[in-house]
Amino acid sequence: MAELAPQELRVLVAVADTGGFSAAAAALGVSQSAVSHSVRGSEGKVGAVLFERGRSGASPTPAGERAVALGRRILRLYEVLGAEARGAARAPAGQGVVEGVLRVAAFRSAALHLLPPALERLAALHPGIRPEVRVVRELGAGTAGEVAAGRADLGIATLGAREDVPPGLLTGVLAEEAYALVHPAGHPDPKALPLLDWDENCGSYTRAWWRSQDWIPRATVKAEDDAMVLTMVGRGLGMAIMPELSLREAPDTVEITALGPRRPVRQVGYVTTPELASTLAVRALIRELRAEKA
Repeated sequence: MAELAPQELRVLVAVADTGGFSAAAAALGVSQSAVSHSVRGSEGKVGAVLFERGRSGASPTPAGERAVALGRRILRLYEVLGAEARGAARAPAGQGVVEGVLRVAAFRSAALHLLPPALERLAALHPGIRPEVRVVRELGAGTAGEVAAGRADLGIATLGAREDVPPGLLTGVLAEEAYALVHPAGHPDPKALPLLDWDENCGSYTRAWWRSQDWIPRATVKAEDDAMVLTMVGRGLGMAIMPELSLREAPDTVEITALGPRRPVRQVGYVTTPELASTLAVRALIRELRAEKA
């Protein structure tokens, strides 16, 4: 099979990102016919249809989604190649001078509490690094999906069952956090209150425990995120069951009660690709995230 050239990969990514051949052509500064010709050539080389064409634009087929994800990851390696080589050339034995953009995806509470101190130390040690952090909801593909799709170099994710992380990615645990009962301060019977919840709160690590607790009612109120849940609990609107990271910003109007030795615990860790795991910037961030855990 003939190999796809970098420009052909850029075209595939642009079509997927913009949703059409015309928009991709505008983004790349080429003609629509050039984009169409490139996509047809790529499909011929790959031996599969990569995009469904229609009046509303173009959308990747399953084969296209896989090709685009790998294309993004390959193009990212082209981007970091120069920084990696320069860093290795200018550094003493094996440490490397770290520079360039570092793309990070994290769920909200990790972006608020785990990343800032690690990035602060990273900036002090390696001022040439330029972090780009995006907050991604931990639903569906979540932050691990951003890494698999080539949109992030490293993701901060909740690690539960093996199927929660796309195959072929590398993971490492950064912290374990217990869940606790959160309720209005001073309430005489918090377990009698309505349950407040949000969509990201129930992972594979909590489902079995949750089902075994006959005192937990069905959630009567669903909020957008954990910060909204905390605000509502503080206003006396109900109780919630939340992980430690979410409770670092708990106001004085809420009280936190331990759930006992059998309480659910979730793992928070990093996710990256095998090809980026050895790059200087990703290794440096993982070191600082591990230092935060210590």
